[in-house]
Amino acid sequence: MKMVSIISRISSTLFPRVSMPAFTMASRSKATLVKPKTAIVMLNMGGPQTTDQVGGYLLRIMTDRDMIQLPVQSKLGPWIATRRTEEVMKKYNEIGGGSPILKWTNTQGRMLTEALDQMLPESAPHKHYVAFRYVPPFTEDAFQEIERDGVERAVIFSQYPQYSCATTGSSLNAIADFYRNREVPSSIKFSLIERWATHPLLAKVFAERIREKLEAFDSRVRNDVVILFTAHSLPLKAVSRGDTYPHEVAATVAATMSTLQVPNPHRLVWQSKVGPLPWLQPYTDDAIKAYVKQGRKHLILVPIAFVNEHIETLHELDIEYCDELAKEAGVQQIERVATPNDHPIFIAALADVVANHLKNGPRLSNQFLTRCPHCVSQRCQSSKSFFKKFIGV
Repeated sequence: MKMVSIISRISSTLFPRVSMPAFTMASRSKATLVKPKTAIVMLNMGGPQTTDQVGGYLLRIMTDRDMIQLPVQSKLGPWIATRRTEEVMKKYNEIGGGSPILKWTNTQGRMLTEALDQMLPESAPHKHYVAFRYVPPFTEDAFQEIERDGVERAVIFSQYPQYSCATTGSSLNAIADFYRNREVPSSIKFSLIERWATHPLLAKVFAERIREKLEAFDSRVRNDVVILFTAHSLPLKAVSRGDTYPHEVAATVAATMSTLQVPNPHRLVWQSKVGPLPWLQPYTDDAIKAYVKQGRKHLILVPIAFVNEHIETLHELDIEYCDELAKEAGVQQIERVATPNDHPIFIAALADVVANHLKNGPRLSNQFLTRCPHCVSQRCQSSKSFFKKFIGV
């Protein structure tokens, strides 16, 4: 199916000519009355919906060795979480009192499954399930609900397009933990989509978002605006083990620039470093200051590894960098590209990834099963062995 026809078909599916209340009621009625046949399990880190959840959210992150490794982690992790809670609560208050990740993930999930119902009636009805790592709904909540619903097929779909052992890997380890002392339901056929960094529609939606922001610049400087693709950084220790995340992020950047077809200079930079150990560089804030010193005072920030808005876009990028740092450094104009959210092209990307997987894709990829060359984690080895049996390959 051609890309244009995919977008056209899904757009007409997602935006039928009915009033919004009728559309919402129809969706709720369908979800309530019709037993789902296919589950789409959407994996993500999650974020606290209210400031009351911040302490527990930080505690789970700081004690998760898949996400971050600390000396004496059982003691140091809780200590760091407690020390940072008040500061992080303040940041959430500054963006409205909580993270919008759950809202956006549910929106994306509803739009995705509505598109799939039209595209693949043979596997319909489809239903999305949110499986967050550090806040409710947790991984175990999602899989308990799937079992209660009695679905026939369940697609585990990472919402991190670029795979990392610290993000997607941690969510998959949580699934393995859930089933470690629990019988895997034989009535459900499971499969996994763990990476989709170079999907052409993912590149297209980022290109569209960048094109919109370039129009905000005066035509005399537009072609000289520096495009900074920013992604969550990763400890160099993880990179040295062979984590594929850096080159998968770079592949998304390359695909986006190829689609965009503009003469602007661009760079890949890294944000959100935590702790004293060395992480991937250059850091986003340092890059902004360095370009200003070079006389490059017109910049665009593109959060290339995030599919919806959250604290690292709404606070770190918008407030800390585009406002406070930009004024301090002497930036003349800086724009921040929106994450994909509910953009029709992005929903088309999600639907195309899942539809192709359901029709043609392997239930478990060789890329996932191949461990990093210097990985010594027994937990990683155990998880990959579990998934071979879990998926049935």
